[in-house]
Amino acid sequence: MARLHRRTPPTRRGIALMDVILGGVMLGIGLTVVISLASRSMTIQAHAQKQLTAAWLVDELLAMVLVEGPVNYPKLYSTSGRFDFPFEDYEYDVVIEDIGLRQPFRVTAYVRWPHHGDFRQAQAQTYIAERLGDPTQVRIPLEPIDRIGRYYDALE
Repeated sequence: MARLHRRTPPTRRGIALMDVILGGVMLGIGLTVVISLASRSMTIQAHAQKQLTAAWLVDELLAMVLVEGPVNYPKLYSTSGRFDFPFEDYEYDVVIEDIGLRQPFRVTAYVRWPHHGDFRQAQAQTYIAERLGDPTQVRIPLEPIDRIGRYYDALE
């Protein structure tokens, strides 16, 4: 009868263990990098959200000055303070400067918010003429404004 010979594998016991350890270390490094990048991107996204909100608030302040007029705005609203909920983290200042007779007013809106123990700020400046005529008169354009048409005309 033929004898069955059993082959003994070469002594490679430690190689498989080293492969597992090396793979675990590489996986750990990779996960650390991914988690670090995700954390950093979340921080940047949160800061961008704050900047976007501040830009909206600055635009709102300037729009209110335009609606009420640069002379009436300080009589009707505070020119500095804190926004109401949900924007209570943001502070504002509106500076309205009369730069001369028959000249438009220089209006600057500032919005500040806390950022890591310091403050960040967004600001915008424009010129707004005094609102003349009957202040109770509704201000509407003589003909409707086609904003979509203007957009496509600008693209051409």
